[in-house]
Amino acid sequence: MSQIKLLKEELQKVAIEELGEVPSRIPEDLEVLKAWINQQSHLKARTEDQFLIQFLRGCKYSLEKAKDKLDIFYAMKTKCPEMFGITDVDNDAFRRFHKTGTYVPLPEPLFGNGPRIVFIRANYAAPDFTVAQIMSYVTAATELAMITDPYACIHGLCYIMDFSKVTLSHVMLITPAAIKKIVKFFENTIPVRIKALHIINASTASEHMHRVVLPYIPENLRQRIFISAKNSKELDDHIPKKYLPVEYGGENGSLEQLCCERNKIWDNYREFFRQNADYGTEEHLRLGKPKIDFGDDLGIAGSFRKLIVD
Repeated sequence: MSQIKLLKEELQKVAIEELGEVPSRIPEDLEVLKAWINQQSHLKARTEDQFLIQFLRGCKYSLEKAKDKLDIFYAMKTKCPEMFGITDVDNDAFRRFHKTGTYVPLPEPLFGNGPRIVFIRANYAAPDFTVAQIMSYVTAATELAMITDPYACIHGLCYIMDFSKVTLSHVMLITPAAIKKIVKFFENTIPVRIKALHIINASTASEHMHRVVLPYIPENLRQRIFISAKNSKELDDHIPKKYLPVEYGGENGSLEQLCCERNKIWDNYREFFRQNADYGTEEHLRLGKPKIDFGDDLGIAGSFRKLIVD
């Protein structure tokens, strides 16, 4: 019997209708995926049911797509551990970044049964953190959502980004090489759908950042990016105000309080992340062509699927 957390009825309905989930077949699907993992001499991957089912759900139960995504997930973690291979949620930079309240999931999903809303602010001085340290935190938060947040797992993530504090110093930290790695990691490995990115209070510097980053973003995700000018009411057309944090006139929790409470989650899952050190790929043992080009530019071998934003 599979060790999967039961979904609420409304979420299970979406999983069946939109993701192709057949509840009675879940144990069999998981066993097939586990058997494949055990046959891969180069791959050391988690085999917990709750972890693996998200790769099936994120790939709409295409076993071959789930295998590819899982393989690349660990290949890129091995290649770029400083950005994607978080193992210590107690290190100083990780906890300091957490305390800034830059990345905060809100408690109530959109419309009560929709995507998880994540509120993002540039709530730190540019010299305080490297891009790798920031991405390490974001990766850990996303990985945690994959095993703990049914709304993110089934409906995906809806990001609200307040860019009012973005400065040119923030923008200058982002190199083309870093953008490529970040986009490729989230494009090819994370089995969680990105439903929308709402940018509010766009500063002049953030508009420059948008021009720098946009060419690297897949076309289907570009269509999910919505930019509102400073003091604009455009966000209201997509997200009712009640789903915003109290600091922005909503009813969906206080960012400061949520950030403080979320420390306990990192405490509870510190062993989960420590175990990440045991997983990855050994490319010299891989049979056949590599899934990614391990050159400096981290080019992706062959053609890859776009971000899961449908």
